[in-house]
Amino acid sequence: MLNIKDLTVVFNEGTVNEKKAIDHLSLHLEPGDFVTIIGSNGAGKSTLFGAISGAVETKEGTIVLDDKDITHEKEYVRSRTIGRLFQDPLRGTAPSMTIEENLSLAYQRGKHFSLTPFTHKHHDVFVNALKDLDIGLEDRLTTKVGTLSGGQRQALTLLMATLVKPQLLLLDEHTAALDPATSIKVMKLSERIAKEHHITTMMITHDMEDALKYGNRILMMKDGKIIADIDEETKKKMTVEELVRKFTETGEANDRVLLH
Repeated sequence: MLNIKDLTVVFNEGTVNEKKAIDHLSLHLEPGDFVTIIGSNGAGKSTLFGAISGAVETKEGTIVLDDKDITHEKEYVRSRTIGRLFQDPLRGTAPSMTIEENLSLAYQRGKHFSLTPFTHKHHDVFVNALKDLDIGLEDRLTTKVGTLSGGQRQALTLLMATLVKPQLLLLDEHTAALDPATSIKVMKLSERIAKEHHITTMMITHDMEDALKYGNRILMMKDGKIIADIDEETKKKMTVEELVRKFTETGEANDRVLLH
């Protein structure tokens, strides 16, 4: 479904600040995989997402999504088939527009963009989708998104990213800025939506419990490389302590990881 081969990303090439952020990385995902990715700051996790989504230019290698080479496609073209959530709940939505207007824009992903007003049919689609979130937004379609809480905005962003089923969903620490209770709710929503729609998903997290609890595979990154690939059966038998120990053995453990 997703095939990455020999991917390399270099920042500030040819200067004293040159850094190889992704180093000849190769990866294969099957349709419906839900992969959690762990690694310390600077390991290359978000850079990998940037390269996949088109936000970061690659130096070498290829990225093939659903048998289509997207290595050199523009980011806006890839956004038609790739959904992405960020750590900051303020990203991914237009705060001065209403919930319904934001959903209308998301509903046009992958289609020819039009300024035609949404219809009653669209309204029903949005209401039903919001009901599935179960956070009370279905009765607030005319509310400006900028007035929502961080958790509500992140849940809405998740819905917008999956309203039209993407081929790939990238979750970049999308619950890190939320309070614990809201984080759990958004994580459960993410898992449910990915499973129900069979969406291939990659999720970056610093939470070892979440890495074990969600998904069917764990990737551990260091220095722009995948240094461990833990399959579903091995993952099921692991404890948080064992995962942290494996992480510590790489020399990558930090307080942010150990405190989760």
